[in-house]
Amino acid sequence: MTLLETYRGGWALVTGAGDGIGRAIARTLAAQGMKLIVADIRAEPAETLVEELRANGTEARTCVVDVSDRTALMEAAETLNNVDALPRILWINAGVAAGASVLEASQRAVDWVYGVNLFGAIWTAQAFVPLMRKLSGPRHVGVTASSAAYQSPPAPFTLYAASKHATLAIGEALRSELAGEDIGVTLFCPGLLNTNIWNAGRARPDRFGGAREIPHAAGERWREAIGPEPLMTGLMETVAAGGGYFAPFTEPASRDGFETRVAAMRAAIRLVGA
Repeated sequence: MTLLETYRGGWALVTGAGDGIGRAIARTLAAQGMKLIVADIRAEPAETLVEELRANGTEARTCVVDVSDRTALMEAAETLNNVDALPRILWINAGVAAGASVLEASQRAVDWVYGVNLFGAIWTAQAFVPLMRKLSGPRHVGVTASSAAYQSPPAPFTLYAASKHATLAIGEALRSELAGEDIGVTLFCPGLLNTNIWNAGRARPDRFGGAREIPHAAGERWREAIGPEPLMTGLMETVAAGGGYFAPFTEPASRDGFETRVAAMRAAIRLVGA
C-alpha cells in the first residue's frame, strides 16, 4: 500500500515542475499512482518530464504557464476543466530567487520575485482550488516555502527570504480557509538543496527584465547540498497524515536560525491588559 493510496488514480498538478523540488515532487506523486499535470513556465523541461513519466506508465500532460500571470493561470484552469483533469493534489511550488537585498533591489527584481513567490501562489490557488472543490473525497494543497522564511538573522538574500515568508503566510491562510472542506494543506519549508534556483533568472519573462544567466560558479553552494529526493518520503508522510508543517533542515545554520527566531519571539510575548 502506498502512502497516498486514497489519491491513487487522481490528477496532481505541480507548478515549477520542470526541475528541482517540483520535479522531485512530481516524480514522487507519480510513483504514488497519481496522474500528473506538469506545470512550468518553460516548455522544454516540462515536456521532457512528461515524456519520462509516460515512459514509466504514468498518464501525464504539460501545462506551460507563467504563475505570475493570473489571466494565463485562469485560462489553464479552464482548459483542464474542459478535459476533466481536475487536480486532487495541487502543489504550489514555483519559486524564484534573486541575489538582492530589500533596500537595494531594483523595482523589476522586486516585481519578479514577489510576482512569482507571493502573487503566483495566490493566483495558482485562485485558479485551481475551485476545480478541486468539484471533487469529493480527500484533496490536498501543498505549498513550497523555504527555511529562509523563518531564520533569524534572515538568509543572506533578504528579498528572497522576505518573499518566502509571504509564501508561507499564503499557505497558512489556505490552511485556515480550507479547514472543514476535506482539503488538507502541507507547508513545506526545506533548507538549502541542490537545485537550480540560484539560476532562476534564466527563465525570467521580458516584463521583469528578460532572461539572465548567472555564472556557473555562483551555484557552488547549492551544488554541494543534498538534492530534494531524500526529503520526499517525509513530505508524503505529512500529506498522508492530513497536512501540516514539514521543515527538514539540511544544514545546522538553518536550524540554529529558526531556534534563534523562536526564542526571540517567545521572549517578546507580553500579556497586556489582563
